[in-house]
Amino acid sequence: MVGRAGGPEERLVPAEGFDLATVRVRGLDRDAPWKNVALPVLIPLALGAALRIVDRFRPDVVLGMGGYVMAPAVAAAGRRRIPYVLHEKDVRPGLATRYFARGAAAVCTTLPGTEKRLRDVRVVLTGVPLRDGFAPRTPDVPPRRLLITGGSQGARRLNEAVWSTIDALCAGFEEVVHVAGAQGAEGIARHAHERYRGLAFADDMPALMSRADLVVSRAGVGTIAEATAVGLPMILVPGTFGGGHQEENAVAMVEAGAAIRIADADLTGETLVSAIAGLDDARLRAMAAASTRSGRRDAATQVLAVLHEVAGK
Repeated sequence: MVGRAGGPEERLVPAEGFDLATVRVRGLDRDAPWKNVALPVLIPLALGAALRIVDRFRPDVVLGMGGYVMAPAVAAAGRRRIPYVLHEKDVRPGLATRYFARGAAAVCTTLPGTEKRLRDVRVVLTGVPLRDGFAPRTPDVPPRRLLITGGSQGARRLNEAVWSTIDALCAGFEEVVHVAGAQGAEGIARHAHERYRGLAFADDMPALMSRADLVVSRAGVGTIAEATAVGLPMILVPGTFGGGHQEENAVAMVEAGAAIRIADADLTGETLVSAIAGLDDARLRAMAAASTRSGRRDAATQVLAVLHEVAGK
């Protein structure tokens, strides 16, 4: 595997028993353009490092998992005429996917709608590969356990909305589990309730999903994929960062019938409680069924099938 020097993959990949080679690379920062001044130097250095890795490993096919981190290895594959496959997580393809898609043997996608944005490219809807443990189940209706998560980094606005109405949330559920991220650690300590369990990090998301009956989260594709793998109804609050790419992820789930959406600007404790209260039993059952239909628990197998086909094996 090729990853970013200094990235979390330096810890995670070897821990899973895989070899890792790293390159120094940074993405284009559209929110703070002055941070991009070093890119003209870093890009050729990263490509050179990736070419050396590719020449040493001599792969039959290269899989780029989206984002700027894949760019050096995918570019090196193109230089060496090695076929490559891309995987795009969001409905709206990122800059790296758009740049390299024309040369790809295929682009694997996670949610419906991406194919409309990639013309003259072979697109295969595979879903996003997940760790083991996400098993389908029928959530309780009315819901007894609420899971709230802002993703791996947390979400300040979502955290504040939860804490502002924690008593009302706990009155409506037997258990409220809130993954608040590192930024929420102090807030967790300040808000105690016998039915509230606040976590700065969640190392075992499959276990949390296996107990939840309703999920409130940002519209990151990882959390969406996990919730749909289990078959859980969702209330999504798409983040406005990164060009607002989460908005289209949320729309895809709303159109599928698996979720309702609250705009980030409209999110307060009151609007969150109101949205939950507006979900009657029939709506929740319909959302859970739609979530199950949207889930792709065999995503890893599907991506591997595309890679074997492209590699001719």
